[in-house]
Amino acid sequence: MSMMNEFRQFAMRGNVVDLAVGVIIGGAFGRIVDSLVQDVIMPPIGKLFGGLDFANYYIPLNNQGTSLALAEAKKAGAVIAYGNFLTILLNFIILAFIIFQMVRLMNRMRERIVPTEAAAAPATPEDVLLLREIRDSLRRPPEQ
Repeated sequence: MSMMNEFRQFAMRGNVVDLAVGVIIGGAFGRIVDSLVQDVIMPPIGKLFGGLDFANYYIPLNNQGTSLALAEAKKAGAVIAYGNFLTILLNFIILAFIIFQMVRLMNRMRERIVPTEAAAAPATPEDVLLLREIRDSLRRPPEQ
């Protein structure tokens, strides 16, 4: 079997195609969450902190001024861009929460579809239990 045929067989497996679709949708969803955080959530938070762009918060490491925009401060030297980190962290928390809710919903739907084991096994009637005891006692060898 040639390598191209082997690769084609590998790439056309259901799991690989499902994974590719998941990665593409996840990338698009990540961009939606980025926009939500940067364009909807962070502006009001920035307004609460004095009208500054939260992504431009940084700690200068080369004695550059703190009044510069983040891009200009990076050109002047190294900075710790903690505002940008906090924005990305908020993106992650929102994305993780949404994925958690989706998995939780899928688990609930799966529980409704799959019957529970407790309901599948009915209790044994008492007369059947008594008959089993009689059967077992008849099988025992007589005591001497």
